[in-house]
Amino acid sequence: MADDTRLFHDSTDWLDHTLRYPSSDLPETTIALTDGTTVIRRAVGVLEITPPADRTNPNAEKLIVSAGVHGNETAPIEVLNGLVQELLNGDWQLACPLLLILGNPPAMVAGERFLEVNMNRLFHGAHGKPEHQGLAEAERARQLEGFCQDFARNRGGALSHYDLHTAIRPSQREKFALYPYVEGREVPNGQCAFLLEAEVETLLLQHRAGTTFSSFSSTQLGAESFTVELGKVRPFGQNDLSRFTGIKDALRRRFRGQPASGRSDPSLDRLTVFEVVHEILNTGPSFQFHVPDDVANFTEYPSGTVIWEDEKTHYRVGAVAEAIVFPNRQVPVGQRVGLLIRPRQSAGT
Repeated sequence: MADDTRLFHDSTDWLDHTLRYPSSDLPETTIALTDGTTVIRRAVGVLEITPPADRTNPNAEKLIVSAGVHGNETAPIEVLNGLVQELLNGDWQLACPLLLILGNPPAMVAGERFLEVNMNRLFHGAHGKPEHQGLAEAERARQLEGFCQDFARNRGGALSHYDLHTAIRPSQREKFALYPYVEGREVPNGQCAFLLEAEVETLLLQHRAGTTFSSFSSTQLGAESFTVELGKVRPFGQNDLSRFTGIKDALRRRFRGQPASGRSDPSLDRLTVFEVVHEILNTGPSFQFHVPDDVANFTEYPSGTVIWEDEKTHYRVGAVAEAIVFPNRQVPVGQRVGLLIRPRQSAGT
C-alpha cells in the first residue's frame, strides 16, 4: 500500500481531497509506489501516473480518462476514484501511462452540472472567446488542455481518451458513446471491443468538430476519443455502482495492459452505430420545436413527422424513421436544439 498522505494530505482518498480543495492552487506533488510507479498530482483533481520504464506496455498505449466535466455526473467520478484506490493499495500493477482527470471540482461540490458556463463547450480553444474571459470554468478548461497536451507530447504510445458522463434526460439506450468527427477516420475494432466490454452497445458518429473535451483531444492530439454516457445523474453516495461494473472492469483491464475481451469476436456486431442526418438549430423568434421537453434520447419519429418549423421553412422526417438525441429548446438563437440520427452499418464490419 502506498503512503498517499503527500498526495491527499488529511483526505481519505483522491475524491475526498478534490472535494475539500476544489478551487485551490496546490503545488505539484509526486510520490513513488513500492513497485516503482510514479504518481504526480498535477493539480487538484488531476493525476498523472506512469509505470516504471522497464515494465512492458503490451498495448503500446497511453490513456486519458476524465469524469466530472459536469459536476453532478457523479457515478463515473466514483468509478475512477475506486480504480485509483485499487492502484494505490497495490491490488494490481499499471502497464501504461495514465492521465486521470476530475474536470470541474467546484461544480462537483455544488452538485451542479456547471456554475457559470457549460464546461464541455469550452474546449478546442472555446475558453478563449471574449464572453468567457474571467470565468473559472474557462480557465480550468484551458488548464486541462495544457495537461493533456503535455501528456500527449511526453509519453509514448498511441493515445486514447474516454470522457465519462451520465445524463439527466432519460434514454431508450442507457449507455452510449459519441465518436468525435475527424475527416476520413473510422472506428477501430479494438475500440469497439472496449465499448462492448464496458456494456456500451450504441455508438453515435458525430458529423462535425465541436468544442467538447473529446473533440479537442481527437482533433488536436490525434487521440481515439469518445464521450461515454453511462446512465443517470445521481448525487454522490446514491449511485448503484453495480450498474457501472462494465466500464470499471474495461478500464482496469486497459490500465493493466490487457486487451479488451472479444477483440476479434463476432459479437462486435452488437454495436449499433448511428449517424447524424440533421442538426436542429434555433433559427430565431419564429422557431417552433415540435418535440416534447421530456422526450427520451433515441426516441424515434416516423417518416413524414414535422420536427421543427419557422416562418420560412420546416424539417420533416424523410423516407426512413429518424431518432432524436440531446433535444433542448432552451438554447440561444443559432445554437443546437438537437440532433436527428439513424442507424448505420455496424462498426465491427
